[in-house]
Amino acid sequence: MAEYSRLALLASDAERAQEAATLYRETFDWVPLDEADAVVVLGGDGFMLQSLHAMLDSGHILPAYGVNLGTVGFLMNRNRKTDTLLGRITRAKPHTIAPLLMQAVTQDGERHSCFAINEVSLLRETRQTAKIEVSVDDKVRIPELVCDGVLLATPAGSTAYNLSADGPILPLDSQLLALTPISPFRPRRWHGAILPDRSEVRLRVLEEEKRPVSVVADQREVRDVAEVRLAIARERELTLLFDPGHSLDERIVAEQFVV
Repeated sequence: MAEYSRLALLASDAERAQEAATLYRETFDWVPLDEADAVVVLGGDGFMLQSLHAMLDSGHILPAYGVNLGTVGFLMNRNRKTDTLLGRITRAKPHTIAPLLMQAVTQDGERHSCFAINEVSLLRETRQTAKIEVSVDDKVRIPELVCDGVLLATPAGSTAYNLSADGPILPLDSQLLALTPISPFRPRRWHGAILPDRSEVRLRVLEEEKRPVSVVADQREVRDVAEVRLAIARERELTLLFDPGHSLDERIVAEQFVV
């Protein structure tokens, strides 16, 4: 079991999280984020994603223990008594997740790069359906996908937008990615693909001016894209800490039995 002696605290702006943060600050001696060896995140899944993205962008990545003060709390632990926190963190099980690196080129030739923990989605911007060429490892697999969009999801994100688009749920240790169409029109029978996570995916927008497409990496959007390349960023792996019996693995399995 890892012992974390220097903890930093992050809390969302939500009222519940701020009230809890006041109690936590009175109970423990916290250190600044750049001096910590782990971080406690108070809030919901959205704030956890925001906190993880901030670490990815800064390059200073710490194990994160989330305390759910939001709604679903898929990436979080249950909110328990404040004075049991240190013991819970000591007993917590680490789960490593690798984000996607999204590299996009716009119609104007601008280049954008960012990370996605859950998924990267291409979405039509107008009433016109999108037309997208789908390539995997430099081989064209679908010359023309006519659709509202298409997404690539990690195992951690497979129960989010991917599941709503009828994509598969992936076990956390599966080393797979889910490539899922959004309202496909042609080819009508293509329901997506499960790919090894070493795959590199290229999505090229066809008729880009007539049928403009945006790309969204988790919560970050780039509009009017011409091409998007996607691959796992292994050098930026993240570690989430979960209470025993409440791991992300278990939540992913349990999600498949929700009726």
